Amino acid sequence: MNIFRFAAEDGPHIAIAPEYLFSIGGVDITNSILYGWISAVLLLGLFFYLRKSITIQGSKGVARVFDALSEFIIGLMASSLGSREKALRYAPLFVTTFFFIVFNNWMGLLPGVGPALEYNGTPLLRPYTADLNATLAMAFVMIIIVQTLAIRESGIAKHIGHYFQGSMKNPMTYAIGGLEMFGELTRIASLALRLFLNIVIGKILISIFSYLGSSAAPLTALPFTLMELFIGLLQAYIFVVLCISYLAVATSHNHNHEEHA
Repeated sequence: MNIFRFAAEDGPHIAIAPEYLFSIGGVDITNSILYGWISAVLLLGLFFYLRKSITIQGSKGVARVFDALSEFIIGLMASSLGSREKALRYAPLFVTTFFFIVFNNWMGLLPGVGPALEYNGTPLLRPYTADLNATLAMAFVMIIIVQTLAIRESGIAKHIGHYFQGSMKNPMTYAIGGLEMFGELTRIASLALRLFLNIVIGKILISIFSYLGSSAAPLTALPFTLMELFIGLLQAYIFVVLCISYLAVATSHNHNHEEHA
């Protein structure tokens, strides 16, 4: 029967891959996808709830944290892109990505996430960012967006041309340009693996020390939970900062050309 039940296991439940729950229209839904949807809806609801608390005169309560972090990300973008105008133009994308990753990382630390709550013998909830498929998808989308924005800034010819610096009569120009373009693909793997491994390893550590602590699990797992709060924030910051730096590098040839002219 499809019923919810609390798990009782003889050992810690450790799963590197997400686990299948059910299908919708022929599409398999895993516990990470389900929790990703839940997290997205909750984050959207939180944004709508806080929107009236963020004003030009100043923010109130929890909204101050969101306001301060948003301004921090915008400041990083302005520094990297060399223009606050551009930073404000692209801020919705990068700020939303930052909060989405942070929220998913922290939601994965709540009680009941993991083997504590099961559906048909499978853990019902798994952190979205602890799924390599999810982090690969996020990294792929962000790199595609970065490339699209770079092409919009300079045009496709100039954008492709910046990979091939040097004389086009020199075969090494093509070799180096090909490696540079291949580097864009490695960035996807780098972004995805860095986020995934940090989150899933933290999840495994918490599971192990919760099991070892038995009835004192909240105490034995507490240091690792606090550490994961920090790591969840740090990894979101690293993911977004790297994407911003990729965009800055992809558009820098525009500024270099203008300065040279």
